[in-house]
Amino acid sequence: MSALPIPTAANDPDDHDVLETQEWLDALATVLDREGPQRAHYLLEKLIDKARRSGAYFPFSPNTAYINTIPVHLEEKSPGDPALEERIRSFVRWNAMAMVVRANRGEGDLGGHIASYASVGTLMEIGFNHFWRAPTPDFGGDLIYIQGHSAPGIYARAFLEGRLTEEQLLNFRRDVDGKGITSYPHPKLMPDFWQFPTVSMGLGPIQAIYQARFLKYLHARGIANTEGRRVWCFCGDGEMDEPESLGAIGMAAREKLDNLIFVVNCNLQRLDGPVRGNGKIVQELEGDFRGAGWNVLKVIWGSYWDPLLARDKDGWLLRLMEETVDGEYQNFKANDGAFVRKHFFGKFPQTLEMVSRMTDADIWRLNRGGHDPHKIYAAYAAASRHLGQPTVILAKTVKGYGMGKIGEGKNPTHQLKKLDTEAVREFRDRFNIPVPDALLDEVPFFKPAEHSPENKYLQERRRALGGSLPQRRRRATESFAVPPLATFQALLEPTAEGREISTTQSFVRFLTQVVRDKTIGPRVVPIIPDEARTFGMEGMFRQLGIFSQTGQLYEPVDRDQVMYYREDKQGQILEEGINEAGAMADWIAAATSYSTNDRIMIPFYIFYSMFGFQRIGDLAWAAGDMQARGFLLGATSGRTTLNGEGLQHQDGHSHLVSATIPNCVSYDPTFAYELAVIMQHGLQRMVGEQENVWYYLTVMNENYPHPGLKKGQEQGILKGMYRLREGLAGSGMGRSIARVQLLGSGAILREVLAAQELLEQDWNVAGDVWSATSFTELRRDGIDAERFNLLHPLDKPRKSWLQENLEQTVGPIVAATDYVRLFADQIRPFVPRGRDYRVLGTDGFGRSDTRAKLREFFEVNRYYVTIAALKALADDGALPLQKVADAIKKYQIDANKPNPVTV
Repeated sequence: MSALPIPTAANDPDDHDVLETQEWLDALATVLDREGPQRAHYLLEKLIDKARRSGAYFPFSPNTAYINTIPVHLEEKSPGDPALEERIRSFVRWNAMAMVVRANRGEGDLGGHIASYASVGTLMEIGFNHFWRAPTPDFGGDLIYIQGHSAPGIYARAFLEGRLTEEQLLNFRRDVDGKGITSYPHPKLMPDFWQFPTVSMGLGPIQAIYQARFLKYLHARGIANTEGRRVWCFCGDGEMDEPESLGAIGMAAREKLDNLIFVVNCNLQRLDGPVRGNGKIVQELEGDFRGAGWNVLKVIWGSYWDPLLARDKDGWLLRLMEETVDGEYQNFKANDGAFVRKHFFGKFPQTLEMVSRMTDADIWRLNRGGHDPHKIYAAYAAASRHLGQPTVILAKTVKGYGMGKIGEGKNPTHQLKKLDTEAVREFRDRFNIPVPDALLDEVPFFKPAEHSPENKYLQERRRALGGSLPQRRRRATESFAVPPLATFQALLEPTAEGREISTTQSFVRFLTQVVRDKTIGPRVVPIIPDEARTFGMEGMFRQLGIFSQTGQLYEPVDRDQVMYYREDKQGQILEEGINEAGAMADWIAAATSYSTNDRIMIPFYIFYSMFGFQRIGDLAWAAGDMQARGFLLGATSGRTTLNGEGLQHQDGHSHLVSATIPNCVSYDPTFAYELAVIMQHGLQRMVGEQENVWYYLTVMNENYPHPGLKKGQEQGILKGMYRLREGLAGSGMGRSIARVQLLGSGAILREVLAAQELLEQDWNVAGDVWSATSFTELRRDGIDAERFNLLHPLDKPRKSWLQENLEQTVGPIVAATDYVRLFADQIRPFVPRGRDYRVLGTDGFGRSDTRAKLREFFEVNRYYVTIAALKALADDGALPLQKVADAIKKYQIDANKPNPVTV
C-alpha cells in the first residue's frame, strides 16, 4: 500500500457513483505501489489528453492537495544529530530575542524584530548545518538572500560561531560609532559580512533570479566555473505581493535555473494582519509558481501529523485541511490545544473522533512543516537534487513561534520588540535555555562552552561546508590594466567636416573599442532592454551574440543582413526585452561579481533615461548598498532631445535621483571627447583601482558636429566644469564691456554656445561658455569644501572647483540644462559670494514636437538664454532694462505665454 492512502469520495456530495470512483482510486493506488509515481503521472496525463481530444473540458489546475509534496516514505533522512541541532537552534533563538529586547531598553528604543526569525529559524538552521557551502579556493560558494527582518537570528548564530562579539550584539542597530551591527543586511555598513540588501521587500527575489542566471552566464562563457553553486532566496509570504517578487519567475523557469531555490516562509501574516485571511497563501503561490514552470515543494505539516494523515482513510481530515482558511489557521496558533480541538477538529464528527484519544497538549504539539527539521531537510535535499527547473519550497510556519501568549500568531507580533520578565521566562522555559531566574531581568546572551558538544558540532558542520556564512569579499583577487585614454583617440578628435554624430553613437564607439581589448574585453557585459536598434547597437548582435542557454533554434528573419539577430550559448550580450527591472538586476549581478564570484565584470546597461531611475530607483539604491561597479547609460536623455515621443518618455529629472546615491558618479556630457574622458577614468577607478563607485551618464540621440579635446581640459571634465569657449576680449575687472558667464550641459550646451554668439553679435555682450559636465559632482565638491571650512575655522579656507574657477571671472552667471531647474540650482550655495546666479530648466510635463519647438516651449533655447543673460546684467546695473525688452521683441518671444509648469 502507498504511504498515504488515497481518500475515498464518500464525503463528496458531487460524487454520483461512489463505487466506480473507488475502483478508479484503487487502480491508481495499485499503479503507485507497483510501478511508482512517474508511471501513475504518465497514465493520468494520457487519460486527460484522451478526454480533451474527445471534447471534454478540463481546465488546468496547478494546485495539489493541501498536504506535503514529499510523502513520508520518500523523505530523505538527515545525517545530523537532531538533539544537538535542536539545542543550537534554541540558543540562536534566545540570543536573537535577547538582542532585540536589550536594544529597546534604556535610551535605545531602536526597534528590531523578534517574530520574523522566530518563524524562519528552523528553515535557516537546516541550511546552515547541512546545505549552504561557503567559498573555498576550489568552489565559489552558495549565495544566500536572507529575509531582511530575520537578521537578528543570523547575528545570533555568528555570535555562537565566534564571528561576532557580545559587544557587537549589545550595539545592535547602532552603526555610527562602528562598534555595532546593522539593523538589516547592508553590505555598505558590514562589508565583510552581508552580501545582499534584502529588506526592501521584493528586491531579494528578483535579484536572486538574475543572479542565478548570471552564474550560468559566467559558466557558459568560460569566465568562472559555477557548476554546483546554488542561489537560495528566503522571502516572506506577504513579500510575494510585491510585483518584483513574482515578476521574473517565468524567466527563471524558461531559463531552466535549476541552481535557484526559493524558500517562502508562509507564516500567514504580514505586518498588519493575515496575508490571505479568506484563502490559502500556500495554495495561491503553488499555482503561481507551478503555472510558471517551477518545481514546487510544499512543507505544510510536521511529523506529528503523519499518523493522523495515515489514518485518514475516508479523506475527512484532508477535506478539513482544504476547507480551513488561513485566518482560521492563524487563530488556532494564537490559542491552545482545546481551542484547536473544538474549532478545527470539531467541524466534523469524523475528525473529532480521530483526536479523541489525544490530550489537548498532544493536539497543541501538532506542528507545522516549517518548524519540523526532518521535513525541511527532506525538502532541501530534494530541491538540491532537482534538475531542469528552479524550485520553490512553500514552508508553513507560525509568526512569533515560541513567543507564547504575548506574540505567537498574533497580528501585532511583527512590531513586538519589548518583552517583560514573565514573557522572557516563558521563552526560556520553552526552549530550555540554561539561564537562572536571577538573571532573567538582564536577558543575558548565552554561549555554550568552547568544548561543549553543541559548540563542537556547530563548528564542525561549518568547517565541513567550507566556512562561515554569510561572508563577503571586498576586492577581487584578480586585476586588470585599463586601456589608456589614447586608445579612444577617434573620440578625442573633432568630427570630420560635415560629419554629425550623437553622444549615443559616441558611447557605442567607446564600448566597441573596450570590447576589442584583449584583456578586459571579455569581461564587458552589454545589457539592453529591447532598444538596441534605437541606440544603434544592433551591430553587436552578430559580433558578440546574445546569451541564450539553448543557443538559436531558429533561423532569424534578418539572417541575410549583416547585423542579424544572433543568439548564442556563449553570447556576451544580455538582452532582457521590455524589462527594466530585470535588466537592472542583471546589471547588479555583473556589477558585484567581483565580490560574489571573484571575477571582475564591467556591465554597461543602456536604457531610455526616463525609464531608468524613475522605474528602478529602489534597485539603484540597493546597488549603492552592494558597492556595485559599472556603467548606467541614460539614453535619449533630457526633456527636449527626444523629439516626437512625448510626456512619458522625456526625462528631466533622472540626475536628481542619481545624485541621492552617494557612490553614484553622474555626468551629463555633450561631446564625444567628454564622454571618452569620463568613461576611461571610470574604468580606471572601478577596474584598475577597484574603487566602490558606479557611473551614470546621460547621452542623446541628437546628431551634431563635435569639437576635439584640448590639452588641459581633462581635469575640468572630471571635476564637473571647464571653460569651453572664451568670450570677446576687452572685458575684465574694469568691465569695459558687459560680461556674463554661461553654463550648459548635455543637449542644451549647444543652445548656450549659440546664445554666446547672439549676445556678442546683437548686444555687444561678452560671454564665457562653460561646459558643466556634472552639476552633481560640482555640488559634492562644494559640500566637501564647505564642511572642511566649517570644522576647521582656523585653517586656510578651501575653495571648491566651482568657486576656484568662477571667482576669476566677472559678471552674472546663467546656467541652462535640459533638466528641471533644481538640477543646475543645486550648486547655488557655492557660487562666489555677491554673484547673481540664474537658472533655466525644463520644469513641467514633456510633450511631443520638434526639438526647436520643445526648447522654445520650455524656455531653454538660445533666445531665452540670451534674455536671461541680459536681464541678469541689467539687474546688476551693467545694462539698461530697455535692452531686455528690445531682445524680447527682436526674438519674437511671447511674454504672456503661460508658465510651462502650468500647461
